[in-house]
Amino acid sequence: MSDTALSAVTLEARFANQLEELAVPWRAEDVPRPELLALNEPLAAELGLDPDFLRSPDGLRLLTGNAVPPGATPVAQAYSGHQFGWYSPRLGDGRALLLGELRHADGGLRDLHLKGSGRTPFARGGDGRAVVGPMLREYVVSEAMHALGIPTTRSLAVVGTGRAVQRETVLPGALLARIAGSHVRVGTFQFARAGGDVELVRRLADYAIQRHYPDVAGAENPYLAMFQAVISAQAALVARWMLVGFVHGVMNTDNMAISGETIDYGPCAFMEAFNPAAVYSSIDEAGRYAYRNQPVVAEWNLARLAESMLPLLHEDEQKAVDLAVESLGGFQRQYSAAWSAGLNAKLGLREETNDADASPLTDDLLALIQESPVDFTSFFRNLGKAARGEAEPARRMVLDLTAFDAWTERWLALGPDAELMDSVNPAYIPRNHLVEEALAAATEGDLKPFAELLAVVTDPFNERPGLERYAEGAPGDFGPYRTFCGT
Repeated sequence: MSDTALSAVTLEARFANQLEELAVPWRAEDVPRPELLALNEPLAAELGLDPDFLRSPDGLRLLTGNAVPPGATPVAQAYSGHQFGWYSPRLGDGRALLLGELRHADGGLRDLHLKGSGRTPFARGGDGRAVVGPMLREYVVSEAMHALGIPTTRSLAVVGTGRAVQRETVLPGALLARIAGSHVRVGTFQFARAGGDVELVRRLADYAIQRHYPDVAGAENPYLAMFQAVISAQAALVARWMLVGFVHGVMNTDNMAISGETIDYGPCAFMEAFNPAAVYSSIDEAGRYAYRNQPVVAEWNLARLAESMLPLLHEDEQKAVDLAVESLGGFQRQYSAAWSAGLNAKLGLREETNDADASPLTDDLLALIQESPVDFTSFFRNLGKAARGEAEPARRMVLDLTAFDAWTERWLALGPDAELMDSVNPAYIPRNHLVEEALAAATEGDLKPFAELLAVVTDPFNERPGLERYAEGAPGDFGPYRTFCGT
């Protein structure tokens, strides 16, 4: 990489320098034949990165971790995790690296993080590599989530490595460069606490406060205030997932970010037919992370964070437990409030609508669409038409027409706001069959379907003529749908 190009990139090493016990300095595997498959130009500009530079050979070396600016310290981060309820004390970045932190246009720091960059000391027998399909899946789904207004890691680029990678079959290799507020997880706190070093836990919490919750630094008990802020962020986040039918699929504690961002798009999917028991992960045989269980699991994960932070909450252990339990009690209230407010908005009900009118209405509707069942996204989008007097598109989606007509009469009496509905009910989501179609084509070298899908789902509320296939549900012969982590 040239000196001129290096001078344009400032990559800080705050995590590596401040929390060295949680960071193993490491270098990415050499990528001799990098090929840029996708580049997020607007995001690059927000990070002060020149898209033309990133397309250049030197830029590709940065995006693959094969060259970094002076002063940068790429590290594999250490963390523990409860995976499907079972505790693993030593996980960490087995195929990922934190290259460092970039300054965003908003003044905050963002992690530049690689996935699929080769084996690290945490690889646990894996090859440390990734393939084209899963990396492009994370790109399209994370950018769709961002467009939907849901806090998430972002995708900066996907780079083909030119290497063949053995999975069930031989597949083309790729790596992802992603951006996040940080990659500090509940599992990071678990790892720090497991070593018995309370001062390390304190330093980690101080880092998280400085990075994500600076407003709590002056609180009487800043660590309790931080814990409560994380609870609030996760309650709001999971409610937003539920409101668009997103199923994360791997809500392990190592996949819950302290920042309140959605992280890790492995076995994830958007629910089509409304089904509270929907599961899309190939390894979630018991349905632990089913759609309806996501709020429960989030609260469970937060309890694991509380356990890791107990020494910081109060010097008396019982008082620390009492504070944690009292704080956790706020999760369900905050989640329920966010879910109810969001569902009311999906129905076009204004904030001043009486809860005594809204709650039975929403409960009855969910029961009705589950019984049919109906396509979750299309139905709510069609209800916007019903608010304008065109009820038939939504009506023909349900089985019990008498019940729907009675419900619609009650709903219309409350004067729903159709414009509000169109602003929160997407016309387009990354529908599973279209994602698979695009990824299959990309694996064979054709990126056009991926680019077209990305353009649609990153403008999800603006319904456009000619894009009808992107708003339609999966064909009858598609499914049952399962997704895989790509390792």
